[in-house]
Amino acid sequence: MQPLLEMRNIHKAFGATKALQGVDLRVHSGQVHILVGENGAGKSTLMKILTGVHPPDEGEIFFQGRPYAVSNPKEALRAGIAMIYQEFNLALDLPVHANLFLGHELSSFGIMRAQEQQILTRKIFALLEADIDPGAPVRRLGVAQRQLVEIARALSCNAKVIIMDEPTAALSDKETRKLFETIRSLRDQGVGIIYISHYLEEFGEIGDVYTVLRDGEKVGSGDIASATPQDLIQMMVGRKIEELYPRHERVMGDVLLSVRGLRSPNGTENVSLEVRAGEIVGIAGLVGAGRSEMMRALFGLDPAQVDELQIQRVTVIPPTPRKMLRHHVGLLSEDRAGEGLAQTLSVQTNITLSIPKKVSRFGIVSSSKGRELTARLIHDLGIKVESPDQKINQLSGGNQQKVALARLLGAEALVSLLDEPTRGIDVGSKVEIYRLIDALAREGKGVVMVSSYLPELFGMCDSLYVMARGRLSRKYTIHEIDPDGVMALATGLSKGDNSKEDNSNPRVRPVFQNRKN
Repeated sequence: MQPLLEMRNIHKAFGATKALQGVDLRVHSGQVHILVGENGAGKSTLMKILTGVHPPDEGEIFFQGRPYAVSNPKEALRAGIAMIYQEFNLALDLPVHANLFLGHELSSFGIMRAQEQQILTRKIFALLEADIDPGAPVRRLGVAQRQLVEIARALSCNAKVIIMDEPTAALSDKETRKLFETIRSLRDQGVGIIYISHYLEEFGEIGDVYTVLRDGEKVGSGDIASATPQDLIQMMVGRKIEELYPRHERVMGDVLLSVRGLRSPNGTENVSLEVRAGEIVGIAGLVGAGRSEMMRALFGLDPAQVDELQIQRVTVIPPTPRKMLRHHVGLLSEDRAGEGLAQTLSVQTNITLSIPKKVSRFGIVSSSKGRELTARLIHDLGIKVESPDQKINQLSGGNQQKVALARLLGAEALVSLLDEPTRGIDVGSKVEIYRLIDALAREGKGVVMVSSYLPELFGMCDSLYVMARGRLSRKYTIHEIDPDGVMALATGLSKGDNSKEDNSNPRVRPVFQNRKN
């Protein structure tokens, strides 16, 4: 059977760096092709060649049985290949319908037929079972809604091949289920889907076949039903990972951070929590529950009022970033590109930006001190960089996340507030970050970890809060509550005690769970 899309022997180099070396990829009509690999493995480069961002150095591409060559994404879209990017690519001040038809507007005599676009937009959202106003400015939408607009835009083009890069990263479980239903519907209509994700448990549910890239080379392919998650991990990282979630003995100490009655105009309502030395505290909840807003209010990025806020028994009211940093509380923002790191500055500058006193001599920043600290953290965290002077935007997502964590380590944070610390990064990088978080706790530090990925929370945390509509549940030990209980609290089905009588036998165990109770 002739493939709908075939990429043969694709090579691409950027200077001395060989990004792709003889990669093949075949996608058939009505097939979901899973493309996996660590950050920097070559997935993005291969897709950029397919969508006309980069020309291949060698190789051939055939689409619908004919030679295929485009010079930009607009030509690719016209040819029938659409890509949904991980980073949003929307015109924030335009209405939703205008974003869906941007570049292929419905118009007569140069005048856009806005009403007709809105009607078609509603039909597409009905397919996605999404309740989004076609006339609303995109700026007013939340993260999950913006992701759905990206997906709807690809559907508006009647594409024969749709590339989805981490499409569920910002979606709730319910929205993910709807997306999967849509993907199955598209597959039944003969559309070819290239699906890129770091959530391995999604592959068996949605995928038909897979291709694994490592260091720019194709290292494996086949039917998804014949591969286990461990098989894929081993192909991706080139080694066997025995334990995804490291779990070592940790001794709980005194309370490092205590909060009572935290509230903010950003939607945080009467939040109370505490973190002990050596404790990893998880914050679960659905997208839009207010978890990130709570972290921002706690750190002082958003205005907040609080009845009590103590760091090592010292009162800090009201919270501000300057005060929190001075008392050794650090924040890792969910928005790595926009808030977490200065993308055009160097690795060294990003790591030392919040600790000028540590890299100064007589009030003057010492380049040698900064380089010494940066070199140590690069080594300790295994950050892959050409030099400390390399710009952040030249690093892979996983290495960028490590730099953001290195900044917290450089500041010697006693309490680290981590908002989605592993979102959008590969399995190998996740394991390294999990080990780092575990090491922080074993050193007697406190960690607050927001995550939309329940297996991650159950694998790493000692205790758990659940957030819904800006309010936080009581604190549960990780053995008092299971995923069903978390979802009951997150969806408002339960407002009371979700503890279990038998704490040693949880009803539901997360994917890849290998820790001991």
